[in-house]
Amino acid sequence: MGRWKLTPFGVNSRAMNISRDTIATAKATSTTAAPVDWRVEAEPVDYPAAVQFMETRVAEIAAGQVRELVWLVEHPALYTAGTSADASDLVDATRFPVHKTGRGGQYTYHGPGQRVAYVMLDLSRRGQDVRRFVAQLEDWLIGTLDAFNIKGERREDRVGVWVRRPEKGPDVEDKIAAIGIRVRKWVTYHGISLNVEPDLEHFSGIVPCGVTQHGVTSLVDLGLPVDMHDADIALKAQFEQVFGPIQTP
Repeated sequence: MGRWKLTPFGVNSRAMNISRDTIATAKATSTTAAPVDWRVEAEPVDYPAAVQFMETRVAEIAAGQVRELVWLVEHPALYTAGTSADASDLVDATRFPVHKTGRGGQYTYHGPGQRVAYVMLDLSRRGQDVRRFVAQLEDWLIGTLDAFNIKGERREDRVGVWVRRPEKGPDVEDKIAAIGIRVRKWVTYHGISLNVEPDLEHFSGIVPCGVTQHGVTSLVDLGLPVDMHDADIALKAQFEQVFGPIQTP
């Protein structure tokens, strides 16, 4: 896996010698018969505990002991620093806890009002194609946004899903969702984050993913009267369209 460069919340497609225009056409071709477990946490989850849970679950999935899982959580307000985080991008080190993480990349923010979906899928049963999997995550997010009549877009030079903001200026774009994965024994973990109604000012404590030229937005910031439950319904429906059936408790 060493030839793929993992950024804080996304795979650098240029490092993989493939453009986002190419991977955008990828469609789900799941060969797994079992539905994916779908779990939603009612209370905020501590970040280190979430990472430990994912690592344990990934090992169990790889060993064939449990089913694949999509785990939807919120975190308390915090920043995470990837292995290539630039200290100068941490604008306010005292604002929220900062967690160093083994993922590649730079700084990102998690907090209340942001839906984080940790996606633990076995790519050994799904074609062993990391690039296609990233494209599927993008398709999942873009389809979810489309359910709210929002046009989400990919960008060749930036990770995540972006929304044009013509009311702010002709070339203004804001990031509404982030994507990032790790893969161990062909099982994925980490996943996506979708801004539903976070406090967008909290992003000002960092330079998110090292991108200074563009801002961040959310469903509510775009004028949609939605809550986390609404977002979860859309995420669930679109996940099945892209990845296949799910199993809820």
